[in-house]
Amino acid sequence: MSLAEASRLVEALRGELAKVIVGQEAVIADTLTAFLAGGHCLLRGVPGLAKTLLIKTIADAVHLKFSRIQFTPDLMPSDILGTEIIEDDRATGSRQIRFLPGPIFANIILADEINRTPPKTQAALLEAMQEYQVTIGGKRHPLPRPLFVLATQNPIEQEGTYPLPEAQLDRFMMNVVIGYPTAEDERRMLARTTTGDEPNASPVATGDDIERARRLVRDVPAASNVVDLAAKLVRATRPQSTDEAPEFIRQWVRWGAGPRAGQALLLAGKARAVMAGRPAVSLDDIRAVAAPVLRHRVLVNFQAEADGVDAESVVTRLIDEVCAR
Repeated sequence: MSLAEASRLVEALRGELAKVIVGQEAVIADTLTAFLAGGHCLLRGVPGLAKTLLIKTIADAVHLKFSRIQFTPDLMPSDILGTEIIEDDRATGSRQIRFLPGPIFANIILADEINRTPPKTQAALLEAMQEYQVTIGGKRHPLPRPLFVLATQNPIEQEGTYPLPEAQLDRFMMNVVIGYPTAEDERRMLARTTTGDEPNASPVATGDDIERARRLVRDVPAASNVVDLAAKLVRATRPQSTDEAPEFIRQWVRWGAGPRAGQALLLAGKARAVMAGRPAVSLDDIRAVAAPVLRHRVLVNFQAEADGVDAESVVTRLIDEVCAR
């Protein structure tokens, strides 16, 4: 796939999403960035902001298999991965074990309200998201490509929820925060969704198109100064092991981002360049994707909580300081 073809593909996807989703351009851009970069995305926002609708519309715009998993406290790992059953062969009287695939065997997977299930079940996604396979009964089952996991999380309801383990969070390339719509967008949304007309997205891409676009993203060159910026941003989040961390990081941060964050910064930056039709990733691309890549990988300490400082404000300040050097 050429750069021009990839850019046209992205514009076609944007056009289909715009038929259904009103506004939220930044959220759509970040979600498509993770999609093209080959990563997974965590969408965080209060109820009613079209998180689930956005994910379903992406599935409608791409000719791929879609699965929705509603996470609940009683959900078990086998409800996601699948299970083995024993079948009787009536002709021979013998028994055999057959594997029944779960909803994880799809291309686009909506993990709805992922924090409503215990870590035991959340962890069922770990192997799938990282290695594109699941292991059941000691046997490995490869998952179809492309694989795109989008999880939603409600940040305001804490009763009956389970925080995602850090290992689970690190598997998400980007953590996209969805805010309230603007006054104009909300007016348009109300006018559009209270009529009998229900707009739908049409498929404009295939799985092969997405895979070729993802290979193109990895082929985009990154200059040494771009790689240096990604490395500096990640290393500056770590208060213990490096001297690059600013004083406020040492004061407020318990654990910083790992090497996977640097990989995510570069891949997301490359995807952003491809989406804009540019042949190389720039410093501005890295800065633009830094917040959604780092905000869920920085863990603040008790001092930060006592000072009323959260991970979002720490990451924003860090980006401003490191990118200004």
